[in-house]
Amino acid sequence: MIDRATIDKIMDATNIVDVVGEFVTLRKAGVNYKGLCPFHDDKTPSFMVSPSKQICKCFACGEGGTAINFLMKHEQITYPEALRWLAKKYNIEIQEKELTDEEKKEQSDRESMFIVNDWAMHYFQDVMKNEPDGLAIGKQYFRSRGIRDDIIEKFNLGYALNKRDALALAAKKAGYQAEYLEKTGLCIKGEKGLHDRYAGRVIFPWLNVSGRVVAFGGRLLDSRTKGVQQKYVNSPDSEIYHKERELYGLFQAKKAIAKEERVYMVEGYTDVIAMHQCGVENVVANSGTALSKHQIRLLRRFTQNITLLYDGDEAGIHAAMRGADMLLAEGMKVKVLLLPDGDDPDSFSRKHSAQELKNYIEQNQTDFIDFMARLTVEPVTDPVKRSEAIGGIIKSISVIPEEEKLLRSTYISQLSQRFGIKEQTLIDTMNNMIRQAEDEKEKERERARNGEAATATATEPTGPAPALNANLLAAVSSSDEVERLLIQSVIRDGEKVIYENVETDSGELINLTVAQYISYDLGQDNLTFHDPRYNQILEEAVAHSGEEGFKAETYFLKHPDVNISALAVELAIDRHQLGKGFQLKEREGSLKQHVLHLVLDLRLDIIEKRLKDIQKRLKEAGSNMELVTPLLEEYKDTQLIRDALARQLGNNLVK
Repeated sequence: MIDRATIDKIMDATNIVDVVGEFVTLRKAGVNYKGLCPFHDDKTPSFMVSPSKQICKCFACGEGGTAINFLMKHEQITYPEALRWLAKKYNIEIQEKELTDEEKKEQSDRESMFIVNDWAMHYFQDVMKNEPDGLAIGKQYFRSRGIRDDIIEKFNLGYALNKRDALALAAKKAGYQAEYLEKTGLCIKGEKGLHDRYAGRVIFPWLNVSGRVVAFGGRLLDSRTKGVQQKYVNSPDSEIYHKERELYGLFQAKKAIAKEERVYMVEGYTDVIAMHQCGVENVVANSGTALSKHQIRLLRRFTQNITLLYDGDEAGIHAAMRGADMLLAEGMKVKVLLLPDGDDPDSFSRKHSAQELKNYIEQNQTDFIDFMARLTVEPVTDPVKRSEAIGGIIKSISVIPEEEKLLRSTYISQLSQRFGIKEQTLIDTMNNMIRQAEDEKEKERERARNGEAATATATEPTGPAPALNANLLAAVSSSDEVERLLIQSVIRDGEKVIYENVETDSGELINLTVAQYISYDLGQDNLTFHDPRYNQILEEAVAHSGEEGFKAETYFLKHPDVNISALAVELAIDRHQLGKGFQLKEREGSLKQHVLHLVLDLRLDIIEKRLKDIQKRLKEAGSNMELVTPLLEEYKDTQLIRDALARQLGNNLVK
């Protein structure tokens, strides 16, 4: 367990801009920072980070919270794990008791797999540093590739002994369970027990964006493979590793990517490592897998600019063309650089200085449309095939998101000038392609809706709807928007006094805070919020009102219940409007007037619902005067209440 004092120390040291900045490229926006949201497919920066409030919020998908909330959501970890992450970042020591065997067993599979992988990475490093075979084979291989010791350390490179169960035995001796050696893919279970997946290979650990070891790649160095393609073995997919969601080298590259505003995509481990050694650090590899949307969106958090950097042979050309439409569709600005024949990024980097490499890239990279034109159109003389090739380029332009209209227009203009085709002709062709794509998407959505409707029909209850309670004033909750605004006032200003020297029935003079006034007013008619979190927030704010130093916003932002703290973050930043029927004007005047109008608005909303219910019951009563007469009286009385409330609200309501 982590004690409260240590938690407070961690929270005091934490800077949310630093934490979020580990995963998202942030740029100054007034007093705050903004970037692309890591929790949804964000095309324009909608993720705001407030250093003064120490909270973050996405104004598109709604995700946000404190640094703790952010880490829990982003890294899929628990509250204690997030605290440990922050403690490690800020060098804060956590005193914890040694876990028993039973407690170790109770650790989640996910965390256990991370722990085993971290141990394995250090094991492979230790083998290469201290074992004779590690030095003679593993270390020698990296040195033969010209890789310096500091780069070996930077990428945590290692070596696996060429013995079928060396790692398995070492792990067992260290107290790690066979179950997790299997689940991570470090070992394979055979008839004779566990054997090592990477035996006799140099090891390339995969770190996720936060620096945790999720997988390994192993390259075989057996003399039998000389003269043929080297054989790689990679970790299988697991609970902590999905190859389509990870990029090799991203952890080591993310700061450079954000600084340079560009990422270079290469094919292999050694390409990444060689470019780092040459001084170009904003580089990642997808290592043999087809580029996925998950990988693109991961990169897009840091930059929209990507250069595909491959060797200039046929395989390199095909690699550059694969997934190009996917990159463009995700809003990436794509350039391509094919290296001279016979060179890949690894060999080219080793032949040139850092400045020479940077100069070559800058002078020779070309945008993807130019690349496609030179590759697919210009070599073709047949008019039909040539028009088809141009159509292929227009198709690529058509997938560029609506938000990037200027980029679309630039590419169309470029094609028009390059091939002497009227710009309007190209635009019409592109628009047709966009419409066809939208039609197809709509058909898919329609098919999905039909499927959902069929399911709903099959499961929908057939009995009559329950009768509405006549006492709606006490039973019906207000609209979500009004309640949300009220509880937002409690979070932001709950401790502030808005009524001074109020005389009670006993003649006592008291002060009422925002929270106390709202609680008192709603309590007159036994009204409560429909969301239990709102009720808890109001109750706690009232309980702490009057305490010296109590500040509602700080209290709820640091609330131990993550559901409450997450909601507090959301409401502390967010700006909400009322429903369609009523809309509160911009906050003017005193806090007292603001809160008063919100409470009146809530009551008015309830009364409006009550009137609608009476109208419904009048319709159901038909000509039955025994039912109609009292309902008309009730309707008249309710209207009088509604009118009185509306007059009280005055000009603050726009109807």
